[in-house]
Amino acid sequence: MNKSELIEAVSLSADLPKVTATRALDAVISSISAALQKGDDVTLVGFGTFTVKARAARDGRNPQTGAAIKIPAAKLPSFRAGKGLKDAVN
Repeated sequence: MNKSELIEAVSLSADLPKVTATRALDAVISSISAALQKGDDVTLVGFGTFTVKARAARDGRNPQTGAAIKIPAAKLPSFRAGKGLKDAVN
């Protein structure tokens, strides 16, 4: 399912016009992104938790040349599914 299919599903499920469903989905995505940028976790009970994980700097290899390279530290978004979502899938 892509974003436009998700908007269509939300529109039908909530009996909303597509324009309103699009604005609602965009607002949810931007709110989650803003919270993660501030370092906060976002927990949706029964669905899951969005967090930011720190990845340490490390050494790597260029696969073409085999030369050693430095891979910088990074912050990565992460999602852990909640019990309700896990149960719905299984």
